[in-house]
Amino acid sequence: MKITICIPVYNFDVRELVSDLEKEITAKAFNAEIILIDDRSEEQFKQINKVLEGKVEKLIYLDKNIGRSKIRNLFLSYSKGDYLLFLDCDGKITSDRFLENYIQFIKENPDTKVIYGGRVVSESPVDQNHYLRWKFAVERENLPVSLRVENPYLSFQTNNFIIDRNILKKVPFNPEFQRYGYEDLLFAMDLKSSHIKINHVQNPVFNNDVEDNQLYLEKVKESVGSLSQMLQDKQLRAKLSEIKLVKAYKAIKRLGLKSLFTIFFRVSRLRIERKLLKGNTNLKYLDFYKLGLLLNVADI
Repeated sequence: MKITICIPVYNFDVRELVSDLEKEITAKAFNAEIILIDDRSEEQFKQINKVLEGKVEKLIYLDKNIGRSKIRNLFLSYSKGDYLLFLDCDGKITSDRFLENYIQFIKENPDTKVIYGGRVVSESPVDQNHYLRWKFAVERENLPVSLRVENPYLSFQTNNFIIDRNILKKVPFNPEFQRYGYEDLLFAMDLKSSHIKINHVQNPVFNNDVEDNQLYLEKVKESVGSLSQMLQDKQLRAKLSEIKLVKAYKAIKRLGLKSLFTIFFRVSRLRIERKLLKGNTNLKYLDFYKLGLLLNVADI
């Protein structure tokens, strides 16, 4: 069994991540390769990571940014592994058994098609300016396995997962959506529609790059826009119907409250944004903010 470690790179120094992976591969003589695809990073990051050209199997530089979905599909063209392990470039390996844990699980469960290993962040935020993204990660994203298995598809993320290459060929990431947001959930729901099980294990990576409050809020706006675009497609709308935000949207519309809610959101939007930018606030304000954004841009 050969593993291809696939790392999409965008404006980040991946030398430490690659070094940690190489150490385990070498120490345990794993049949594994590392492939990096740079999604048109700024020149300074290309120069930083250039030293890896002779240390990884391939380092590919793209002429234009193609986005989170297309770049993951692209790894199929360059990889030789029976399984593809996808890691975000801002991840940090925290266990010297990281690869071994995945390989052992597959050996013990030979029918395995997809495994999600999870993620962790620091025990406390760096500072108040990074609190919002940290709080969301701790309370909503970085769930223990015992909770993830209750909703295995909704709990899936793309920062740290391994997949049978034949499954990725059969169920690729949807290439129509280039913007940030919900491409991981759409992929998970595509797997669900194809009756492909997602296994969950406790094999996390450390999230090494928590965005500041302002940047995270901009990414929230982008993600809602991406979700709105997905929901215009009737088939995708059915697949994404389990998402809490979509459920809330439909409930507001069903009750005939969309216009009233939209007006209220427009009046209160700036006040909510100021609360969110302070960082340490109840995440219900973030939920309300996302719903307000979706009601303003979507018509489903």
